[in-house]
Amino acid sequence: MEVLLICRDALENSLVSNLIVAMEMKKRGTDVAVLFTQEALAALAGGAMDWSPLMRDRDTRTTIAKAATRLGIPWSAKDPRWTRPHQVVAAAKQAGVPLLACPLWTELLEAKGKLPPEIGLIDLPAALKALREAKVVIGSF
Repeated sequence: MEVLLICRDALENSLVSNLIVAMEMKKRGTDVAVLFTQEALAALAGGAMDWSPLMRDRDTRTTIAKAATRLGIPWSAKDPRWTRPHQVVAAAKQAGVPLLACPLWTELLEAKGKLPPEIGLIDLPAALKALREAKVVIGSF
């Protein structure tokens, strides 16, 4: 694997950024994967997501959502003013980006069986191998 992106925050803007960057890299021929851990994994398992403080107000989120729709980023099929992070997760998986759940945090959060079907479960040796063999790791635990 060339690039491994680690998404740990339960922030919609962070999750979307990781997934869109991964899809764009994949489109350009880069072998890329996204590893979800900590808060991001908890949110994907049914918890709540938030926005960064400067992006939390309704006007800013509406602006972002409308721009994303214009850019062809899968945002919301029902209302272009609102985000639907799970639609971006599905689009990334459909684009061929491997989406992985951190095995440690999957266990700590008891998230197995609660994650969307697009998120693959891996064991600790596979996670460590991905970290060791990736030429570039972006993000942290």
